[in-house]
Amino acid sequence: MIIMKKLLLLVLLTTTIAASAQKVGDTIHAGNWLISGQLSLNLSQSYFSNWAAGGSSNLTTIGKYTMSADYAKDRHSWNNWLDLALGYSFFQNVSPMISEDKIEYITSYNYELKKPWYFSVVGKFATQFAKGYDYEVDSTVNFLSKFMAPAYFDIGPGIKYEPTDWFFVNFSPATASWVYVGDQRLANNGAFGLTPAERDANGDVIENASKLRTMFGAKLMAVLQYEIVKNVHLGTKLELFSNYLENPQNIIVNWQVLLGFTVNGWLNIDLQTTLLYDDKIMITDKDGNIGPRVQFREILMLSVNFSF
Repeated sequence: MIIMKKLLLLVLLTTTIAASAQKVGDTIHAGNWLISGQLSLNLSQSYFSNWAAGGSSNLTTIGKYTMSADYAKDRHSWNNWLDLALGYSFFQNVSPMISEDKIEYITSYNYELKKPWYFSVVGKFATQFAKGYDYEVDSTVNFLSKFMAPAYFDIGPGIKYEPTDWFFVNFSPATASWVYVGDQRLANNGAFGLTPAERDANGDVIENASKLRTMFGAKLMAVLQYEIVKNVHLGTKLELFSNYLENPQNIIVNWQVLLGFTVNGWLNIDLQTTLLYDDKIMITDKDGNIGPRVQFREILMLSVNFSF
C-alpha cells in the first residue's frame, strides 16, 4: 500500500510538472554553436541478465538528462554529447535499488575531406554516479561498482563517414583505451578485466593489483537516429573494439538501442536495451560457474520530457 501511494504521488507530481512546464525550442543557435538538451522523468520496468555493474529486475523511476553542443565553421566541426541517467527502485522494507546509472561524454573533432568523408578525433569518458550491488546476494554490503570504478577513457584519430544527418560511422584504427577501477578491493578481485592481486595460500593479498587496464586497438562506432514512421523513432549506437595487445580476435561490444513512441509533445513510451560483452570481464552465473558472458539490460519507460 505504501509503495502504491509513492508511485501514485510520483505520477501526479510528474504530470503536474509537465502540464505547467513551457516547452521552448529544441535547439539554441549561438553563433557557430548549436545547443540542445532534454530532461526526462520516467516510470519503467527493468530486466537484467548477467549485468556486471549490479542491478535487479524491478519497477523503477529514472531521471535522465541529455545535452548536445555542436560547433561548425568552414570545414571544421566539433560535436559534444553528454548523457546522464540515475534511477532507483523502491520496495517496502528493502533498501533502494539502482536500475540505471550512467555518466557518458563523447567528443569528436571533424575536418571535412570531401563529403561525406571526414578526418576525425573521437574521445569518450564513461562512469556512474552511485554504488551498484548484486541485490540477489546482498543489498548494501559488498558493492560491485561505484563512481570511477569503473571509469572508461578512450581517444583516437580516424575516418568518419556521414552520408546523411541521421547516420554516421567512425573508424579509429589507433585508439588508446583505459579502464580505471578506483577501488582497491574491486581491483584486487580483478573486476572489469583487471589482473587480480597476487595472494598467498590463505587468500591474503601479497601485492595489490593495478587499478588501471591499458589497451590499444581499433574502434568502430556507428550511430543511427531515424524516424521509422511518424512518432516512432529508432536510435542506436554500436561500439566495437579490438585490443591489439591481447587477443585482438575477441571483440569488445557495447550496443545501445532506444525505440521511442511519441504520445504527445511531452509524453513518450521508450524501450531501451543495452548489450555488453568483454571477454576479460568474468561473471558468476546462478550455478557458480565463472566466465565471460553477454550482459543484457532492457528498460521499458513511460517518459515525461522537457526540451530546451
